[in-house]
Amino acid sequence: MHDRHTKAPGVAVGITEPMIEALVHAFYASVRRDEMLGPIFDAQIDDWDAHLAKLCRFWSSVTLMTGTYEGRPMAVHAALPAIEGEHFARWLALFAETAHAVCPPDAAALFVDRAQRIAESLKHGIDLHLGRGRLAAVNAP
Repeated sequence: MHDRHTKAPGVAVGITEPMIEALVHAFYASVRRDEMLGPIFDAQIDDWDAHLAKLCRFWSSVTLMTGTYEGRPMAVHAALPAIEGEHFARWLALFAETAHAVCPPDAAALFVDRAQRIAESLKHGIDLHLGRGRLAAVNAP
């Protein structure tokens, strides 16, 4: 396990590894129950334990700058042409709901901000990869 960077954005708002784990597990439990998103994720993920561990490393790297995540999220998401703007909007809505339920307000706000930035980047990358125009905005209502 790598140490968190003292100037990481999550440090100032009290994000910890246990908080990240609680958020990731609660969020993806919601995703799996969701009528729109559940089937997409279940069709792609064979080992949920490994996937959740990878996502914890991802959020640790994003918020605590631990450098524990090694992956290529753009390539993985670009390979899923069925993903549209409405899927990103639903993902963000569920993520924001879960973050605000699981985390203190300042930590939730940081997670949601980073999720919105990441979703916008992924959406744009998928659009470019597939040669299509920009999808509808991904911000949750």
